Formats: sequence, C-alpha cells, structure tokens
Amino acid sequence: MDFSFFLLLALLITGAVLVWDRVFRKPQVTKTSRSEKIAGSESHNQVGLKSSRSTVIIDYARAFFPVILIVFVLRSFVIEPFRIPSGSMLPTLHIGDFILVDKFRYGIRFPVFNLKVIPVSSPERGEVMVFRYPHDNRTNFIKRVVGLPGDEIVYVDKRIFINGVAVEDSEVDRYTLITQNRSLDVIEHKEVIGESTHRILNDVGRQSRSMKITVPIGSYFVMGDNRDHSNDSRYWGFVPERNVVGRAFLVWFSWDKNQKLSQRVNWARIGDRIP
Repeated sequence: MDFSFFLLLALLITGAVLVWDRVFRKPQVTKTSRSEKIAGSESHNQVGLKSSRSTVIIDYARAFFPVILIVFVLRSFVIEPFRIPSGSMLPTLHIGDFILVDKFRYGIRFPVFNLKVIPVSSPERGEVMVFRYPHDNRTNFIKRVVGLPGDEIVYVDKRIFINGVAVEDSEVDRYTLITQNRSLDVIEHKEVIGESTHRILNDVGRQSRSMKITVPIGSYFVMGDNRDHSNDSRYWGFVPERNVVGRAFLVWFSWDKNQKLSQRVNWARIGDRIP
C-alpha cells in the first residue's frame, strides 16, 4: 500500500471520530449529565473516567483532522513531492533530487485508485511525467514523454523518429560520467521534443536496440534521458493513461549522500525547473 492509502485511512478514521462525537456522544453526554443532576449517580467516577478517555481521543482527532485534510488535498489534487532514486533521467535529474509534481495538470483523479474524474489536459511530447509502473502499480516511475497515442516511433542508431520526422538533436559535449559504482564515457546531446529543449546522455560503449512501434490509443511511449541506462517503454511497453500521475516541474531540494557531509546538499540545483 502507498502513502496515499494510509493518508486516506487516517482521514476517514479521524473524520469518523468527529462525526461520532457530534452526532452520538454529545447528545448522550448531555442526557447523562441532566439525569445525574436530577437523580445523582453512584457510578459518577466510572462514567467520568470513560468520558475523559473519549475526550482525549476526540481532542487528538480534532487536532489532526484539519492537518491531514490539507495534506491529503494538496498531495492528491495539487502538488506531490517525490525523490529521484536512480540515474535514468541524467543529466536532467540527479539521484537524490527531490522534485515537485503537478497533479492538477493532467486532470483530477480519485486518490488511491488514480481514476480520472475531471479531465484538464493530456501529456504532451517532451514533458517529464510521473506514472505508476504498468507491471507494479505500487511503484512510481519518472520518464520523458516521447510518443502520444497513435504516434509511430522509430528508434535506430540512438536517434528518434516520430511519425517519420527525426527528433532534433545535436552533440554538445563528451566526458566521463562518474556514477556510484562505475565510470562511463558519454556523449551529451541537446534534444528538442515538442516544446521541450533538454539534454540527454548516450553511452559510447553501449549498443542501442532498434525498434519501430505504433503507440496504442490511450497509452504513451516514454524514455529516460540517460538513454542507454533507462528501464523504459523500449523494454516493458507503454504507459496506460490510467497510470498517469502528474508532470514533474521543479527540483525543490537535492541531497547527494555519497558526498562528504558538508557537501551533501547540492545548493546549485535547488529551484531548478525541469525542462
């Protein structure tokens, strides 16, 4: 179960406690108090103890319910934070980047089940999209949208063709990329897909697999910017529309645990918009 499920559960429990207090408990307490005033009660202390315990639970519910409600609404319908766990989106996103995802852009969805209830807009080519991995809906993936429903995608010699038109890209640099457990000789390209101009990486020492596919209606073809080290649509297929979560748009924090303590916060990346 994901965090959204537990957040919804907490919201329902605290809400139920408040409803029970207002609809059932308060009238009963008022009635009991009147009876005690009229006739007295030998079990006054016992009743008071039970009432005190109930009051503590209700006080907690009153304190936490509005906080949980605000967090739930923001995470479910407006903005949700995510952390980047892998290098599949290098050089755009680094391991340890904390990003914000616009949940409203692609439509209002029912929390937990991710069912769209109010359409707003659809993913466009070049946008960086968070989605639920089609083979395990408990896992969120992040990739760049390359193909829309109905598009013909050809990938050959590490170049992309969309509906017969080559995606614009040009080499900008060559260098050795040092990762957590190895070094890679890479070529960095500037690529233009749709309205997005961004950078991608190609591994000099790795061959690419060629393919030609047509994106089914209601699905998307996605790829990581670290083209030769990304587990994406080339390997496991398409992203159904029902799995779309939102558009990534901002790096709000960046933490590199492999650096010494004084250098772990990557201040230069904080506030970067995601192209």
